[in-house]
Amino acid sequence: MRIGAIAAAAKVGIVVLLAHGGAARAAEITVLSTPTLKSTMEKLGLQFERTSGHKLTLKFGTSAVLKRQIDAGEAFDLAILVPASTDALIKEGKIAAETRTDISRSAVGVAIRAGAPKPDTGSAEALKRTLLEAKSISYSGEGVSGKYFTGLLDRLGIAADVKPKLRPLPGGAVVEPVAKGEVDIAVITIANIIGVPGVEVAGLLPPDLQSYTVYTAGVAAGAKNADAAKALIALLMAPETTPSIIAAGMERVPPQPK
Repeated sequence: MRIGAIAAAAKVGIVVLLAHGGAARAAEITVLSTPTLKSTMEKLGLQFERTSGHKLTLKFGTSAVLKRQIDAGEAFDLAILVPASTDALIKEGKIAAETRTDISRSAVGVAIRAGAPKPDTGSAEALKRTLLEAKSISYSGEGVSGKYFTGLLDRLGIAADVKPKLRPLPGGAVVEPVAKGEVDIAVITIANIIGVPGVEVAGLLPPDLQSYTVYTAGVAAGAKNADAAKALIALLMAPETTPSIIAAGMERVPPQPK
C-alpha cells in the first residue's frame, strides 16, 4: 500500500477503523516485528488494545530470523520487517502486496557508554579515527545496518585494521555490552540506542556516509484478523503517533518521487 494512501486512511479513518474493530468480535493479533520498534509497539499496542478491544501478541526478532520463522510456518497477522524481507514474503505469497506500508526509518549512529567522552563522527576522516582508536566495536551481525557497516569499512579502507575488533551480535543485543563496559562502541541504527539504560548517542554517521534502515509492515495473506491488522497499521501511520516514532529515534519515510 502506498504511503500516501495509508496515511490518508489513518488521518480520516483511524477512529472509524478502531471503532469497527471494537464492535466486532475481539481478535487476537500476532505481530512479528524487528526489535527496533519494540518500545513503539509496546506503547502504541496498549493504545490499540484499549481502543479496539483486540489483543496483541508481540514477538520480536531480527528480520532475517523472523523471515526464516515465517518460511518455516510461523503463524502471524502482521509483520514489520526490513523491506527486503517484506518484499520477499510478498513474492512468496505470504504477505498481501496491497498492505505493504513503510512505517518509519532510522539513521545509523555510534553508541557509547553514558558519560564517556564522545568521539567525533562528523566527517569521514573523523569516523575513521574513531573506529581505528576503538578497542572493540559491536554491530548487528544479521541486520541491515550491520551489513552496511561492514561494507562501509571497506569503503573507508580500514576493514583489515578494524576486523579484529568487531563483535557481531544479534540485533537486540548490540548496545547492552557498551553499557556494561564490555565493548567500547556500537554502530547501529539510532532507534536501537535510544532508551537503552547506560548508553548514549555519540553521533550520527556523516551525511555523505549515512544509511537509513526502513521498517515495512505487511498483513499476512489470508490472515484471520486482516481487518484488525490493517487497523493497527493505520494507527502506526496516524499523524498523532508521529511524536512516538520520533521519540524512539526514527522518522517517517519521505514520499518517493513519482
